[in-house]
Amino acid sequence: MTDFAVWSRAIQARMETALAACLPDATLAPQRLHAAMRYVTLGGGKRVRPMLAFAAGEAVNADMDRVEAAACAVELIHVYSLTHDDLPCMDDDDLRRGKPTCHVEYDEATALLVGDALQSLAFEVLAEGGGSAGMLRQLARAAGSRGMCGGQAVDLASTGQSLDLAELEFMHIHKTGALIQAAVLLGALADDALADDARHRLERYARCIGLAFQVMDDVLDAETDTATLGKTAGKDAAQGKATYLTLMSAKEARAYADELTSEALAQLEPFGARGQRLAEIARFIVERRY
Repeated sequence: MTDFAVWSRAIQARMETALAACLPDATLAPQRLHAAMRYVTLGGGKRVRPMLAFAAGEAVNADMDRVEAAACAVELIHVYSLTHDDLPCMDDDDLRRGKPTCHVEYDEATALLVGDALQSLAFEVLAEGGGSAGMLRQLARAAGSRGMCGGQAVDLASTGQSLDLAELEFMHIHKTGALIQAAVLLGALADDALADDARHRLERYARCIGLAFQVMDDVLDAETDTATLGKTAGKDAAQGKATYLTLMSAKEARAYADELTSEALAQLEPFGARGQRLAEIARFIVERRY
């Protein structure tokens, strides 16, 4: 099996090609909207969610063409959420993936439409790529009020307030974790014969790494500079948002992320060697520096 760094670069390159192909060409009317959609989607990002979809697909021997469609759909939803998150009415940020955010490079109205269009395109890509009704339902729930949008609503409502650990994790399970879980499950659901036990284990794995991802985001936001992160460092603290570092020290947060990762890895044991990529991604999440 190839080295994880080699594999992850191959997935990133595959996703760049696949996303470029499914996005409307910038010469197609309305040109400004289509150019902005390509601007926010291409040429940046870790592509963690697509990697999770491919890794889960490998774990259950799913059809990789269906997995690619699922990976594109999840990444399009993720990019739409970032585009809207950065708007002045949300987090009001001017830097994303090392370049000006969409509303800065273009304008607020265009950024709003970019997010809307990317969300619609995600379901089109998944449906045309062989996505089942169950896969479409999974993505819709992850993106909606019981998932990512609901988590964002809780985040906005709790700004300036103190949250306990249970409240903080409720928010992050929805805001960040729901789409991470969708990435894993969509990759696995590309195998129509996915067993219930395998699904439950992958759900638990995804829940744990989703929380670990957010823990490390909070640590990196406090400890890493803007140039390395590719987005404005220290923004959450400046806005009075609840984070893991408002409840524990950075050292304790890293230890908690390690605990979550250990639990995630335990869920992969029945998959044997087929779960190796999922295990490597879990370790990457807690060891990353951006």
